[in-house]
Amino acid sequence: MNVAPLDVTVVVATYRRPLLLARCLDALCAQTLAGDRYEIVIADDDAGHDGAEHTRSLVEAVDRRTGGAPAVRYVAVTATQGPAGARNAGWRTSRARVIAFTDDDTIPESSWLEAGLGALRSGYYAIGGAIRMPLPTRPTDYERDAAGLSQAEFATANCFVDRTALATVGGFDERFTSAWREDSDLHFALLEAGYRVGRSSDAAVVHPVRPASFGVSLSQQRKVVFDALLFKKHRALYRSRIRRSPPWLYYAAVAALLSMPAAAAERAWPLATIALVTWLACTLGFALTRLTGTSHRIAHVVEMLWTSVAIPPLALWWRLVGAVRYRVVFL
Repeated sequence: MNVAPLDVTVVVATYRRPLLLARCLDALCAQTLAGDRYEIVIADDDAGHDGAEHTRSLVEAVDRRTGGAPAVRYVAVTATQGPAGARNAGWRTSRARVIAFTDDDTIPESSWLEAGLGALRSGYYAIGGAIRMPLPTRPTDYERDAAGLSQAEFATANCFVDRTALATVGGFDERFTSAWREDSDLHFALLEAGYRVGRSSDAAVVHPVRPASFGVSLSQQRKVVFDALLFKKHRALYRSRIRRSPPWLYYAAVAALLSMPAAAAERAWPLATIALVTWLACTLGFALTRLTGTSHRIAHVVEMLWTSVAIPPLALWWRLVGAVRYRVVFL
């Protein structure tokens, strides 16, 4: 493949968010890096479905507006599902020596590309940039949890990877079909292959936290399945950089919850009482932890109480699903 003299290809995976994508594209087209030194590839994970033409039309309109400097290209993703597969489809069409990844709901700062490329010149093969996520004074538990992305060591909302290194590790593992842990998997694969991975606070994107529905934390537990896959592939790095120990609080809460009816059936009332007190302590402690420093609006407090009851069994269920699916002992 002939590589054109481009410094960087920006790959943005998108899925049914044309308004957010338009905002991201505006920022990408306003970079301080000269337009003829980079290109933008939009990998549409919704290609072939309703709404895809809207995204394609948006991309083509932006390309006409820029006059090809930078070039803005649309890539239809049909063979896979999920952001990992979409990013692979995007970077494999690239024409530059460096691939920059960001998400369709970010707003890259104008110096983003120049700062990221500058950081790579320090001998790194990959760079994780800064992710700025503004929060209200009293965020919801969901908002605070989402903003944890700003502390991530390496995230695809803002990273730069040398194309050779990316090809060597095979890109993203497409078994990660949700936007969860696929970036950690790439990070760990690069480290295990011996590539130096650095950080740049100057290469920054703003990542506003999107609104979420009531009880969103329950549906998020499904993502734990991919923790099992990540653990299977990179056990040492998972324990040192993701989670040092199993979620013992969840295990204690579920064990107590299951013990209550069993003890009551045997009329072992002291044991049933101990189980009830243990379950209440675990559940209320979990809820109070989630409420510390977050919003105390009545609706949010109610949400924290009832989801704190449901999260431990749901989380352990999805851990079990992941362990079975990927054939790994994952506590």
